[in-house]
Amino acid sequence: MSLRYLTAGETHGPQLTAIIEGLPSNLELDFEALNFQLQRRQKGHGRGRRMQIETDTAQIVGGVRHGRTTGAPVALVVENKDWKHWTTVMNVEPIEGGDEAKRRVHRPRPGHADLNGGLKYNLKDLRNVLERSSARETAARVAVGAIARQFLEKFGIKVAGHVVSICDVVAEKPDLPIDELIRVTEESPVRVADKTAEQQMIELIDRTKAEGDTIGGVVECIVEGAPVGLGSHVQWDRKLDGRIAQAVMSINAFKGVEIGIGFEAGRRPGSQVHDPILYSEEKGYHRASNNAGGFEGGMTNGEPIVVRGVMKPIPTLYKPLASVDIDTKEPFTAQVERSDACAVPAASVVLEHVVAWEVARAFLEKFGGDSMEEIRANLDHYLRQVAEY
Repeated sequence: MSLRYLTAGETHGPQLTAIIEGLPSNLELDFEALNFQLQRRQKGHGRGRRMQIETDTAQIVGGVRHGRTTGAPVALVVENKDWKHWTTVMNVEPIEGGDEAKRRVHRPRPGHADLNGGLKYNLKDLRNVLERSSARETAARVAVGAIARQFLEKFGIKVAGHVVSICDVVAEKPDLPIDELIRVTEESPVRVADKTAEQQMIELIDRTKAEGDTIGGVVECIVEGAPVGLGSHVQWDRKLDGRIAQAVMSINAFKGVEIGIGFEAGRRPGSQVHDPILYSEEKGYHRASNNAGGFEGGMTNGEPIVVRGVMKPIPTLYKPLASVDIDTKEPFTAQVERSDACAVPAASVVLEHVVAWEVARAFLEKFGGDSMEEIRANLDHYLRQVAEY
């Protein structure tokens, strides 16, 4: 079974829309849990005024009846509360007036899609680019990922995320069971388990905001309970770690991704990189360490999946960088759109959900069926096969 989705909508349009195709029937959905994940994305020290306007909830408008999926495409809508201030500017029909009435953007912002998007699509109003390239779209992806997350939970697969660093402040690596990691980081305004680093991060974000600047950081996602054999080595585009890497890099402002120890592997000899294979009656085949981050040969190996991504500082600055006016070709300071000083804690939530989606997609490819019951039977058969190997 193929699992896929599409999103549509603009940052100041009436809503974000997502359609998921390929979910099995009889997946029981927890609507409160779905909206909880959307609300998590809006939290975090350093967020801007937009988060004071929006209270994101997902309305399911297709594919679910009486709390369960039917096997038909699932349609989701996340309304933009800020739309009421943009009904004229973002109207789908032509409006009267000049550039000011249309809030035309003709001064591209460095670090954004504005200029190259305008050039690619031959758009003289760069608002047509920034409205869709905005990170607001990740609300729809979190909604989609939240459903994938619930699907995975039915089979004992758990997903957690946390902040590794913000700018040059690095949190101590947490050594906690996944449920405890979820609990502790949820209580932190910067999604760390290290209280000392938490305070330093908060102070750094506040200083950065006061200076009109922005900062980025590194976030990590951990997936526990995935069975061995998701993904495949037989073609480049079926390697699950590669698919996860692509998903992570698709998140707005992400500029790098690593699996397991990642780039550190290039600084160690092989004897300190590869994970020895062990066997016991209780655990079966397992690894003595997890430097590989849960993958070998593009397939899960039964160890926790560990994925990190780096988010650059948000390029919208309150002390704008130099740019060029596309009308006059003269130098100008870039126009300022509403922005966050730091969105790294929120980015960790987005990371969780794009990773959850890819794991769920690979899970369905491996154990595909049209109903939850059929998938369960396929999984149980496979797990017996693995245990007897």
